[in-house]
Amino acid sequence: MKKLNIYFTAGIPQLEDTADIIQLIQDSGADMIEIGMPYSDPVADGPVIQKAHESALKNGMTIEKLFSQLKSIKNKLKIPLILMGYINPVLSFGFENFCKECSESGVSGLIIPDLPSIEFEKNYQHIIKKYGLNFTFLITPETSDERILYLDSLSSGFLYAVSSSSTTGNQNADLKNEEYFSRIASLQLKNPVMIGFGIKTKQDFETVTEKAAGGIIGTAFVDILLHDRDWKNKAIDFIHSIKA
Repeated sequence: MKKLNIYFTAGIPQLEDTADIIQLIQDSGADMIEIGMPYSDPVADGPVIQKAHESALKNGMTIEKLFSQLKSIKNKLKIPLILMGYINPVLSFGFENFCKECSESGVSGLIIPDLPSIEFEKNYQHIIKKYGLNFTFLITPETSDERILYLDSLSSGFLYAVSSSSTTGNQNADLKNEEYFSRIASLQLKNPVMIGFGIKTKQDFETVTEKAAGGIIGTAFVDILLHDRDWKNKAIDFIHSIKA
């Protein structure tokens, strides 16, 4: 069975909805949950997730608040929980303190796209290992085979293959990039590959998982949280439609 990873931004639609959304995603049959930590300058994200970051910050979401919310649901977690975000807020929080809080809050892994691999190896890898966390790097269609193998060697948990060189939610994401996906599949990687960016439907999910272990859906799910009054039922129906 191909794995479904659902992303949402912490602190939307309302500040205290995070625990309910985690439970909803888990109960609806997703295999992993990726939580975005709101940031004032989310440059890798498209308009929908940028709006989610903005709304979450207006609602008062902080890293401290997120950890408090995660601790409240920690004992109910049955699937991996990953935090995704930008390096500046993590450094402001204190990197080791952040990893310690992750380990105490049920978080199993991190994705920090703007943390350079050299910095990771030199300064942060040992801290991440100390607290038993996975760390995932991103690759794109432009990443060379040599670098894919290098980033795979540094990653644990899974390797995140961005479908297209663009921001999240790109309407023109190339989900049938046969050459790219075949190239990744042909490499002897130690980690399973999850493909993200631009997946909106069951057909999209099936297309990308023909040559990967799973798919990551963010923008389409976040859009429901931001714009639908009946977001709970719509979110459940959406996950069921992908997993059906």
